[in-house]
Amino acid sequence: MKIPVVDLFAGPGGLNEGFSSFGLDTGEPIFQTIASFEMDQSACNTLAVRGAYRRLLNDELGFEAYRQLHTGEMTLEQAQRNKRFDNAFSASRDEVHCLELGSTTRKQSNLLIRKALDANNVNQNSIWALIGGPPCQAYSLAGRSRRRNDDSFNDDAKHFLYREYLAILSDFKPPIFVMENVKGLLSSTHSGSSMFQRIMADLSKPSHAVEYTIHSLKVAGHGGHLQPDDFVLHSEDYGIPQRRHRVILLGIRSDLNIGSLPTLTKSQQSTVRDAIGELPALRSGLSKSPDNLENWLQVRDRANELFPRIRQGRQRTRLERGLVWQAHSSPSEGSDLMRWLSDKRISGIAQHETRSHMESDLIRYWFAATYAVKHHASPTLRNFPAGLLPKHANVTAVNRPFEDRFRVQVWDRPSTTIVSHIAKDGHYYIHPDPDQMRSLTVREAARLQTFPDSYLFMGNRTSQFHQIGNAVPPLLAHQIAALVSKVAEGI
Repeated sequence: MKIPVVDLFAGPGGLNEGFSSFGLDTGEPIFQTIASFEMDQSACNTLAVRGAYRRLLNDELGFEAYRQLHTGEMTLEQAQRNKRFDNAFSASRDEVHCLELGSTTRKQSNLLIRKALDANNVNQNSIWALIGGPPCQAYSLAGRSRRRNDDSFNDDAKHFLYREYLAILSDFKPPIFVMENVKGLLSSTHSGSSMFQRIMADLSKPSHAVEYTIHSLKVAGHGGHLQPDDFVLHSEDYGIPQRRHRVILLGIRSDLNIGSLPTLTKSQQSTVRDAIGELPALRSGLSKSPDNLENWLQVRDRANELFPRIRQGRQRTRLERGLVWQAHSSPSEGSDLMRWLSDKRISGIAQHETRSHMESDLIRYWFAATYAVKHHASPTLRNFPAGLLPKHANVTAVNRPFEDRFRVQVWDRPSTTIVSHIAKDGHYYIHPDPDQMRSLTVREAARLQTFPDSYLFMGNRTSQFHQIGNAVPPLLAHQIAALVSKVAEGI
């Protein structure tokens, strides 16, 4: 029997994908998501479409409709005219609840969880898991910095969204839970008290009726035997091509008789080149002048004339901006990362289209990427020629707050953390190839987050970037699922 999973604050399904796909490569999946909760409508649609994909893997006729949705030959509404696809999509959508979790909706969410558990014959003796991560703006270093002088910050309800976890742990007593949050949680305080210690104490004893031992995924032991940093996973240590550091807690109900728990096994680092190096090369768009190839080539030529000495390599003469979908065969042999990302059933790349930028920013991108090629590091503003510095007040300040305002993702290193801010501009996510002179596409960001190429993000491009930046890397979640399955075997 598959292990049921309830997913809170699900986003586009990073944790969900890791758990739902575990076991597929050798047979049947070990876990089955029976309910997901997410407040963003586009992310809910993404979850429902991905659920349909999984249901159609063994249905060739139904999967053809998904393939045509992926290629852009069909809209979602048109795909639903295929009865097999519509049945799969409807079943998936019934498990995805577009609901903002909180005290005012707790009664409704409890009813939906109880319905899902009852429908899957889950009782007090069953093994099932609660997964997810409350929104992290209140704990993130960036969020706290922005609101340093905001008198209302301490009253922000986001400080206490983890209480929705507490309520569900208390009411439903799942044998296992996985909770994810930002590393900034370790240093976050509220009214002078450590939020991390408060959350650890509350999760250990959600109510008088249930207690949990809280385990690290990288260090043996639990609770008071561990230091706060023992709960921080560095994703680059586990084959993720991204330096993403997150607090991840594994809770086991204290009445369960389990021995020592396994920990995650570190693996060889993956790089930006490993993840996106073989994707089709594209040019950026022009936002303040007529957008065509000839105008773009003129900008690139002007950039090359300004900085010829640091230029290395060969220019590509003609590049396009990408398509809704394009045929592309990624190598599925070789690295574990490429085997995870590629999908022969799709044999193409969706959502690999570029954004538009001002000419002045494109020249900055050219300089930054060529600097990174030569120095194997992204430049800071101190490395920029004076004529390239943007005319912002904080750039001319004595103590500049953002020295890395233009950040190149260096080829032979893991990327920096993909966060939701990628939806607003591309300055922190400059492509490492100077000849492309652009920021990352949705597909490239998705690959750095280890979403498979068959994953389709719904909504507009801003929403797609936002969803990706808020997710747990699915390949890391897959490894966590493997560990949780071993825990479940021992219960």
